[in-house]
Amino acid sequence: MEAFAELLDALTYTRSRNGKLALIAAYLQRTPDPDRGWALAGLTNSLDFPAVKSAVIRQLVVERVDPVLFALSRDYVGDTAETVSLLWPAPALPGTPPTVAEAVALLSAMTRATVYGALPALLDRLDANGRYALLKLATGAMRNGVSTRLAKIAFAQAFDVPVTDVEGYWHGQHPPYAALFDWATGRAPPPHSAGAPQFRPFMLAHPIGDTPVDLDLYAVEWKWDGIRAQIVHGDETRIYSRSGDDISHSFPELLGALDTPVVLDGELLVRGAFQGGEEGGAASFNALQQRLNRKTVSRRMLEESSAFVRLFDLLLIGDEDLRPLPWHARRARLEQFITGLDSARFDLSAIVPATSIEALAAIRDQARDQAIEGVMLKRRDSPYLAGRPMGLWYKWKRDPLLVDCVLMYAQRGNGRRSSYYSDFTFGCWDGDPDAGAELLPVGKSYSGFTDAELKWLDHHVRTHTVNRFGPVRETDRSLVLEIAFDSIHASKRHKSGLAMRFPRIHRIRADKLPREADRIETLRALVAAEA
Repeated sequence: MEAFAELLDALTYTRSRNGKLALIAAYLQRTPDPDRGWALAGLTNSLDFPAVKSAVIRQLVVERVDPVLFALSRDYVGDTAETVSLLWPAPALPGTPPTVAEAVALLSAMTRATVYGALPALLDRLDANGRYALLKLATGAMRNGVSTRLAKIAFAQAFDVPVTDVEGYWHGQHPPYAALFDWATGRAPPPHSAGAPQFRPFMLAHPIGDTPVDLDLYAVEWKWDGIRAQIVHGDETRIYSRSGDDISHSFPELLGALDTPVVLDGELLVRGAFQGGEEGGAASFNALQQRLNRKTVSRRMLEESSAFVRLFDLLLIGDEDLRPLPWHARRARLEQFITGLDSARFDLSAIVPATSIEALAAIRDQARDQAIEGVMLKRRDSPYLAGRPMGLWYKWKRDPLLVDCVLMYAQRGNGRRSSYYSDFTFGCWDGDPDAGAELLPVGKSYSGFTDAELKWLDHHVRTHTVNRFGPVRETDRSLVLEIAFDSIHASKRHKSGLAMRFPRIHRIRADKLPREADRIETLRALVAAEA
């Protein structure tokens, strides 16, 4: 456990992507099985210990230290695991530190009845760094900049194997990934069984930027605002997200829709009110979001937000791998294949007609359908290559919407931002501010600003606080922020009745008076315009 704790500590203070890769690769090389497999699962948030919850951890620590001290320390540090690891009283006779595998076994065995005795006993066997690592492992809240993709690249780097093979073989394996490590170290053949739904790495696009593009060489499709999905049918059907996560359980209505061995690439959407035009029928991302990460889906949700996939590529069919073929050949095969599919579950992403970049820019700017966020440009002769190859696919997102809001609340961030107020809630006026209208929260953002702007905002929050609610500070409504967002939708979950998609701070408008900020009616008009 000590080596894993050292790894987490080093990852926290390493900002370089290559630095993180080197740290993880070195750990995987020198750590024996099964510890390295369990550590890899922890880094990718692939472990779940139902009895070990944040509320349990907080209750245990306030039984041992002054509750006010813990609350103040947690507010200052900004991370529960770090606060508990530092405040936890050292035992009179510390025990032998567990291995990662032993810690996982003990955490897995804990129940709601035994956790209050078993977890303290385990924490007492560790020093502060070890307690921090254990609590992060138990709660799955690593927040150290390590994504599943980064972990896979580090694995490939550690054992000098292709990352595309790692991504393909990863799925269907379970922690501690013994078969995966046996293959990577040359002790066994690849961990893949015939007929199993195997994930294939996605082909991704570059932002177009100022790249000159000859439209005679490229086909144009809409960039749909759903989630990229790969549908694989072998002995059974599996649905994978862009990161390779298995999301099949969230969309059960799609699992019986295929009967041919096939791998399809498309955008997963849910049905909504007809939007107009031949591409109608897709609801906003806000509607899709209600379906994500659910272990069970209600009958009502299946009826009101039925899922379907808008297809744009065919990777494999039967034993034939179509990925080496040019895009136009794969497209022709897809158009033929889709005629045999259930139209309620699958449809085809249409080609967007454009004769010039200028004409395409006009089409893109006018596309404010709730399920469209821009256009994709794909070379007609491009094979399907894993990763983000240069010059083949481009994405051209529509310009963001902008609105002026007033800063209302702030909360400290996590990790390297734990000392700064970096999570900002902002609102718009529900009527005329000069006539006493109130501000209603319309969004929350923790991105879009530079490090220098973060320091400025943190200072503003600290010097303009009028109230405190635990870790949250209420400000005096004196600062206007220009907020950029991709789209806005009606929402019953928020007091304002609105939900922004990807809000971020575009500019700090210290030059504007708060009463000059936008009103709720302006945002509602945007909802109506997008619908």
